[in-house]
Amino acid sequence: MTRLNHATHPVGQKEPNKFGLYDMSGNVCQWFQDRFDDQYYSESPAVDPQGPDKGNTRGTRGGSWFGASYKCTSSFRHIRDPKLYNNDIGFRVVVESAASKTP
Repeated sequence: MTRLNHATHPVGQKEPNKFGLYDMSGNVCQWFQDRFDDQYYSESPAVDPQGPDKGNTRGTRGGSWFGASYKCTSSFRHIRDPKLYNNDIGFRVVVESAASKTP
């Protein structure tokens, strides 16, 4: 297993991934809002699945500077207890701009 042996870096210093997202791979894992259930995605809506209504586990996406290199993709998900934390986990603030709203 290859580990990325460095630390976090200031946001926006690396090139974006192919989806135009910055810092999704190798900086910090990012919490996502949805609850987590392995079986949910087999029956979820194809567009914008919101996760199950109940459950205690949440998840993170992407790999961090501390994790194995194979986890450093925006599609990698990991189950986590929301009461636990580490210095390689962060979150992404999303703000909808007026320009992105459609009538």
